[in-house]
Amino acid sequence: MERFQDKVVFVTGGASGMGEMMVRLFAAEGAKVVAADINEEALNQKWGSHDSVSTVRLNVTSDDEWAVAMKTVIDQFGKVDILVNNAGISTEKPMDAITIDDWRKLSDINGFGTFLGLKHALANMKDAKQGAIVNISSYTALIGMGLNPYSASKGSVRAISRAAAAEYGQHGIRVNTVFPGVIETPMVKDLESSKAVLEMLIKATPLQRLGQPEDVAKAVLFLASDDASYISGAELVIDGGYSAR
Repeated sequence: MERFQDKVVFVTGGASGMGEMMVRLFAAEGAKVVAADINEEALNQKWGSHDSVSTVRLNVTSDDEWAVAMKTVIDQFGKVDILVNNAGISTEKPMDAITIDDWRKLSDINGFGTFLGLKHALANMKDAKQGAIVNISSYTALIGMGLNPYSASKGSVRAISRAAAAEYGQHGIRVNTVFPGVIETPMVKDLESSKAVLEMLIKATPLQRLGQPEDVAKAVLFLASDDASYISGAELVIDGGYSAR
């Protein structure tokens, strides 16, 4: 099945983890995918020889780089149908150990980066009167469980997604948000230095396991597809039941 035949998909953080899996699944279902990441070497290693995947280096905190990246996509493909704002970073520091620079970096990449993606994609989608955007937040934006600066940055993703869905629905653009729990990615592997924390999280999760990148990627593909044509402003939690406790 090729749900995304003739669709152009732009995925940030496309060199590893959940983003890599999204790129892989979109391409497998017929899309022309642009994988964007600040790590150009990793991008080229992963996708340099893939027929259906183009790559672009992108610092998601740079308005100028977003403008160049989006122009590159439009020049090459003539449109962008789907945007996935996936790029993000995390921290285990408690709030009283966070520096101003730490806070700004989290907010810039997770929050401001998502805003810039919306800004540049919406301008093109508005002209086309169609489009689908999926923003990646976190279940920590919904519950109180520490990781406070990270939670705050991901909370901003939730808020701006709802605002964009309300404002741009009249232009045929859908905006939805996914809230992953603990997913087994390179970013989460850093938690392995805190085995006790990781084990506690697994035990507290009703499904008793870590999530996998494909768990999130498959949900993103559904929300981006025509199967979800009347879904906008939705919030889909993918955390193995953790936040339902």
